[in-house]
This record gives sequence, C-alpha cells and structure tokens, in this order.
Amino acid sequence: MRRRLLTAVAAGVPLAAAVYLPTASADTGSSASQPRTCSTVTVQAPAGTEVESVVSVDRPAGAVDVPEIPPLPASQVTGVPAYCDVTVTLTHPGEGDHAKVKVWLPQNGWNGRLQTIGGSAFAAGDYGTGLADAVKNGYAAATTDAGVKSYLDTSWALDTEGRVNTSLLKNFASRSEHEAAVVAKQVIGGYYGRAASYSYFNGCSTGGRQGYAEAQRHPDDYDGILANAPAISWDEFEVATLWPQVVMNNEKTYPTGCEFDAFNAAAVKACDSLDGVKDGLVENPARCDFDPRRLIGTSLECEGKQVTVTAADAAVVRKIWDGPSTTSGKKLWSGVPIGGDLKFPNLAGTQRDADGNLKGAPFPVPAVWVASWLEKQPAFDVSTITYSRFTQLFRQSQAEYDKIIGTDDPDLSAFRRSGGKLLTWHGQQDQLIPTQGTVSYREQVERKMGGTKRVDDFYRLFLAPGTAHCGLNGQTDDLGALRAWVEHGKAPGTLTATLTNTSGAHVTRDLCAYPKVSRYKGHGDPAAAGSFRCVPPSRH
Repeated sequence: MRRRLLTAVAAGVPLAAAVYLPTASADTGSSASQPRTCSTVTVQAPAGTEVESVVSVDRPAGAVDVPEIPPLPASQVTGVPAYCDVTVTLTHPGEGDHAKVKVWLPQNGWNGRLQTIGGSAFAAGDYGTGLADAVKNGYAAATTDAGVKSYLDTSWALDTEGRVNTSLLKNFASRSEHEAAVVAKQVIGGYYGRAASYSYFNGCSTGGRQGYAEAQRHPDDYDGILANAPAISWDEFEVATLWPQVVMNNEKTYPTGCEFDAFNAAAVKACDSLDGVKDGLVENPARCDFDPRRLIGTSLECEGKQVTVTAADAAVVRKIWDGPSTTSGKKLWSGVPIGGDLKFPNLAGTQRDADGNLKGAPFPVPAVWVASWLEKQPAFDVSTITYSRFTQLFRQSQAEYDKIIGTDDPDLSAFRRSGGKLLTWHGQQDQLIPTQGTVSYREQVERKMGGTKRVDDFYRLFLAPGTAHCGLNGQTDDLGALRAWVEHGKAPGTLTATLTNTSGAHVTRDLCAYPKVSRYKGHGDPAAAGSFRCVPPSRH
C-alpha cells in the first residue's frame, strides 16, 4: 500500500462531518449502528482550481437510472446499495470552465478501495453505469465530466470567436482527470475517516487514453491503471481513422456493407490457421497477407440485389487495410486491422443518398476532430479532403495538439518508481482504434526503458483475437488481475478471456502478455484455453 499526500491549495469547502472509523482493509458494515450521512467535511481545491460548489445527497438502496445520452439509450442498474452521492464543481480562475467531479461512497461494505471510471469518445467520464457497478462491488467510485458535454456533443470545441477552447481541451486531455483523483481521495478520507488502501483507474477507449495520461503525467495518482483499447496518440490516430472515407471519396468507389463483410470473411478464413489451428480466430491480423484482389469477380447478394466485386472495390479495401500514407507512399499510421468491421456505422461506413447512390458516412469522432479542431469550421465537409490535404491535416494535428492530448510519452520511469502497475488489453479486430498503434507505443516504451523484461515489471499488454473495440468488457476479469498484481505482486502472465469466433461460438483463451503469442499445442479442443500455449513471436 502506498500512502499519498494530497497537494491542495485555496480555501476549503464544507462537505460532510468527518466520521472516524478504525483503520482496516475493508469496511465490513460493522458500523451499522452508526449510519453515515452526507454531513460536513472539508474539500480543498486542487492546485490551480477553485471549488465552486459541493452537493451531497444520501441515495437509498435500489436501482440507478442512467439517462439517455445519444447515441446510447437510457438504462438501469439494479441492486445498488445505499451510497453517498457527492458532486464537487471546480473551475480554473479566469478560464470560465465548470468541471464536475462525482464521488459515490457505499454507506456500508466499502472494500477500502477507490475506482475511478473513464470516459468514451468526447465524454470525459461516466454517466452512472460504471459508477453504479463499482459501488455494487464495494468500491468508492469517482468520475469527472471535465466541463465538456457528452459522447458526440463537441459544441465546446471552439469559443464564441471561433478559436479552440484550449481550457476545455486541457481539461479533456488530462487536467480534470488528475483533479478528480485529488478530490476523490479527499472526499473518501472525510467520509470514512481514513484514506483508501488502494486506488485504481478503469477505462476503455477515451478512458484508456486517460489512464495512460495519468501514468505519464501524474504517476502518483493511482496504484493500478486498467487502460484498454486506449485512444493514445490522439492527435495522430484521430486523423488517421478518417482515412477510409478519404480513400472512398478520392477513388469514387463506395463498397456496400456486405462487400466489406465479404472481404473480411475471406481474409479471416485465409489466415485462420496461422496460430496452428482453424478455430475461427486470427491470432495476429498484422501477419495476414490476404490479397483482396482474390475476390474480384465474386458475385454477392447485397441489399436484395446481385453485385459483383470489382478491381476498384479491392483497391479501396487494400488502401484501408494498409493505412494512411503520403502521396509519395510514406506510411503515416496503421490501418484498420484485417477482420475489423468496416461498414456503417464504422470507419468505412456508406449510406445511400436521396437518389439511391452510395456515399461516405464518416464516423463522427474523427470527422468532428478534423472539422472543429483542425479546420475550425464545425460544418466543414470532410468529403472534400484530397490525399494531399489529408497529409497536411495529419501533420497539422501533430504540430498543434501532440503536447496537449497526444498521450504518447514513452517515458514511464516516474510511474515505475511510484510502484504503479499498468494493464492493457486491445482487440485484434478493433474497428475504431487501430491495434497496432498500441503495439507501437508499447515498443517505444521498451526502447526507452531498457527492454521487455524491465517494462513487464510494471506494464503489460494483452492482444485479444477476434475482438472488436472495447469488446472484452465483461468477458475477462481484468480488474481482478490488476488487483492481484498491485496488492499481492502476482504479475499476470496470461489473461483468461471469453472470445467469440467467426461462427458466433464462445471459446476461452489465455491471452498472452505481449510480445508472446498464442500457439495451438497440436491436440485438444480448439475452444479450450488449455489447448494453446504462449510462445515467443520468433517461434510463431
């Protein structure tokens, strides 16, 4: 256990009267005769901020209703125990922002730990689902909205004069996440009368990027960071993931969704046995050399009509898989991995216009990044981007935003010294964040910090075959593996997961710690994890 001192300045704000309890590894509910309420403690503003308000409410046991936040529908989490719901609103003086930090504290049965929940797309935090699940499992839970809007509402990107709102971008990039950690620990200390024994961060996609930002910039905030399918190298990959649309628009070729599916199915079938057995999973799509021209002339039934795959269709798919490059052929970023779903609503989405013609339907996150943060015109038509203009935008994004939101600093030495542990998994068929971007970052860390073994001491990466974006959520006990590593020194050599193969069947697989790969033993049920072993990539 690592105790940390919270650095804070400015005047305190009353929150709840401190309830002092005996120090223990967990609150087992023995204090039931002295029920807690959200009464008064002091929250001091994290450095550089002021506390605008504190609202605290005792919530009874029952269901948590999560509101509809487009594109996600409303939902409900049942069986949530009684908890104290605290909202602290922070501002950075002179910047006009208002960032909310929410902390939910189970009234009984606290396990002595903090779990902070990350965001998704352009949302910086959680709207209730992750918080409720964490509280159900005994954690004190926290999240922040960073003062921005929701998943796809980026009206905050530019100020009234059309300039980038750098204050809110800094919040979204990393500043608010650190401040949430500071506030959450204070609130926990005031409510329970002692500090959390261990602090964890849990996020996927944008949440994964936030976890890496914490490890890179605030290495003392968390004992363990679970950062999956991370949106690191944000300034580069966000532009890179607009590439499928740029290709289709410039080649004036728009394959249907079923054509994209046919290319993926053929590639997966051709490369299925690379791990030693045909099991409906491609262990490493980066090694798959399937040539999409093999489908030229194939007849398919799409949308009730017969279509024939053309050479132009195959050329578009090849460019998308290869990833963005300059007009001279220099590679800029990795492409969508083979097997990753390309069709609408994903990166190569197409839709029919009023005349029935197929047109590109860009995924909103990279489209908005280019329109608002690069062109500074929210209504900008990304379908007009040429190949040469794409390269210019890629370079512009690097130049303007790498230091703010790149989240790709390979020097994790301070995090290692702090004793922190970083665990990541990434789907090998991630259709939204190219898997090889995470692999590339891990390799940069190894080069910076002395090789695989030294990095494995505190940072482990697992790649999941056949898995889409954030597709292992709920299919593996990743947080349990991280806790065992942090609290008992049991570094995970494998991560057991439930995967879905091309037939739709569920199989178990022990994901290997990178750079090792999974290899069929030559006997046994291909659906069972025990039929595979982890081997160095040179033997694969």
